[in-house]
Amino acid sequence: MFVIVDDREIVTNGYASGFEREGIASLGFCPGEFGDWVSSVADEDLTAIEAFVLGDGPERYDWPRIIRNRNSSAPVLALNETPSLEQTLELFAAGVDDVVRKPVHVREIMARVEAIRRRAVGDDDHVQLGDLRVYFDGRDPEIGGDILHLPRRERRILEYLMRNRGRRLSKTQIYNCIYGLLNEDVDDAVVESHISKLRKKLKQRLGYDLIDSKRYLGYMIMAAE
Repeated sequence: MFVIVDDREIVTNGYASGFEREGIASLGFCPGEFGDWVSSVADEDLTAIEAFVLGDGPERYDWPRIIRNRNSSAPVLALNETPSLEQTLELFAAGVDDVVRKPVHVREIMARVEAIRRRAVGDDDHVQLGDLRVYFDGRDPEIGGDILHLPRRERRILEYLMRNRGRRLSKTQIYNCIYGLLNEDVDDAVVESHISKLRKKLKQRLGYDLIDSKRYLGYMIMAAE
C-alpha cells in the first residue's frame, strides 16, 4: 500500500485513482492529518506501507524524520512541482530517498520504489523458489517458465507473501497491504477467499501446497519441494 500526502485533495485523489488502476491500494492524507496518523498508527498497520509519496505541505521536511522514528524502512519519495536545486537538496538532506518532478505516472513511482528497495536489500526484480518465479514489477508469475495468469488481487497477495517469505503474515496485514488501511468497503474475509483460490492454482501447477496456513496466526510461504 502507498501513502500519499499533499495539501491538495485533487492531487491525493488523482494518485490514489492511478494506483487503484494498477491494482495497488493507497491512502491519501492532507498535511494536518498525516503527522498525527503516522505517529500513532499501529506497528502492524505500518508494515503494510510499501512507500510514502510526499507532495506539497508546510511540514514536509519534517515528515521523513517522523516516518523513520517509527522504524519504517519503506521508501520515501518527494514530489516537486517546479525544478529547484535548492529544494531538491533540502529534501535529500531531510531524509527522502528520491525526488521526482510532477506530474509523474504512478508506474514510474512504483518502478522507483522497487529500485530503492532492491538497492537496500540487494535483491533482484524477482524471487525464484523452486520452479516458481515471482516478479515485483507487475508481471504475472511463472512456473517452469510458463506464465501463471492471476487476477491482480491474487498476484498482489503472492508478491506480498514472497517478499516476506520466512515470516508469517496475519490476515489483517495482508488485507491492509492489498486493500489499504481504513478501507471498510470490503470484508476482510475476502482475503481467505483470495488465498484459497491462489493455493489451489499453485498446488495444481506445482504439485504441492506452497502456502502454509495456521488458524489465528496467518499465512507463510513454505520452502520449495
